[in-house]
Amino acid sequence: MSLTGRLKQGFRVELAPTAEQLAAMGRHAGLSRFVENFALDKIRAAFAQRAAEQTYGIPQAQQTKAPWSAIDLEKLWRAEHAVVAPWFAESGLSSRIPKEACRLRAAGLKNWWDSKTGKRKGPKLKFPTMRRRKHGSRFRYDADRAKPSSGTTVSLPGVPGKVTTREPLDWLTDRLGDGRARIIGCTVRERAGRWWVTFQLDIDRTDVNERRTVDPDAPTCGIDLGLKTFAVIADDTGAVEEVQAPRALKAAQRRLRRANKALARTRLGSKNRAKARQKVAEVHLKVAHRRQDFLHQLTTRLARSKRAIAVESLNVSGMVRNRRLARAVSDAGFGEFVRQLTYKADWYGSKVWAAGRWFPSSKTCGDCGVINAGLTLSDRSWACPCGAVHDRDHNAARNLLAAMHAA
Repeated sequence: MSLTGRLKQGFRVELAPTAEQLAAMGRHAGLSRFVENFALDKIRAAFAQRAAEQTYGIPQAQQTKAPWSAIDLEKLWRAEHAVVAPWFAESGLSSRIPKEACRLRAAGLKNWWDSKTGKRKGPKLKFPTMRRRKHGSRFRYDADRAKPSSGTTVSLPGVPGKVTTREPLDWLTDRLGDGRARIIGCTVRERAGRWWVTFQLDIDRTDVNERRTVDPDAPTCGIDLGLKTFAVIADDTGAVEEVQAPRALKAAQRRLRRANKALARTRLGSKNRAKARQKVAEVHLKVAHRRQDFLHQLTTRLARSKRAIAVESLNVSGMVRNRRLARAVSDAGFGEFVRQLTYKADWYGSKVWAAGRWFPSSKTCGDCGVINAGLTLSDRSWACPCGAVHDRDHNAARNLLAAMHAA
């Protein structure tokens, strides 16, 4: 548990840039995209050369070396930017952006290689592709090049003036001032026409964690996640709580359908198409924010009020392959729920226990232990030969709780 000591944490706040600052941030995002694509071109060219050299019978040790690391890619950029990007020297853009763009590309290559060789868990990653404007605008600064300049403004190298934030930064500036936090990186990102800055911090959360630590006498609980009811929470006190999700994507389907139809009627490359694309992006952003708000509030409440929490190990990637459930599963955000609950429990001194993927939480009778192998997803309740009648979700939550205590 991380009640004391330093750890990594992100701090995100929305920006309110002026028109001049907005244009500068857009140019920085374009520079980052250009350098990422430059690096990918160099890597592809090296791979193509190595493939040709293999056909010539050249030993592997003598073949062209691919610029694999961030250092190699940055050296190539420094050597060639005067030719491939003569505008860069006089653009007034931050020189730190290309360095971080090379790091991003090198990290993507490493993730692809680790996935290909089995070192990285999860679905196989494809080889990195060219970054397009439609993929979104972003750029990064290393270390503390970008930092708060006051309680309501941040300083971004290469961006004129101080950029105003839409929320106060006192929580961060107080910790930076007395050494409890240190900025190790910064990402500026645009979504649906709105800009955010995210500071990656090395921070000491001891004061916050100790103040909000879970009570040693707090109850333990088991949580069954589902689509009909997002979470059924069964406490060891016997209390059962049902939590309904906002189903943000389902609620926005009508608006999203209209926005997509309006987009489809516009002409490629027109200003009206850009406006229509913006409308679609705004709907998706509202959906994401509504879902995140729900998940953060629920996971924070659980981590601060339960001393131990039993959850399921869901195969979310397998669940979304079911075309009838894919949208609802994606809308629920089960994986994000478990991720948030895990790190928040670590903050506040509680514990998360995950049952095995094949644990029959719904099929096991909580009274006698008999497994109902014929239970289907459509069966919301079932009767056991021992005489017990179970609500599917309530029974699963209690079984998870019992399994955690027995482990």
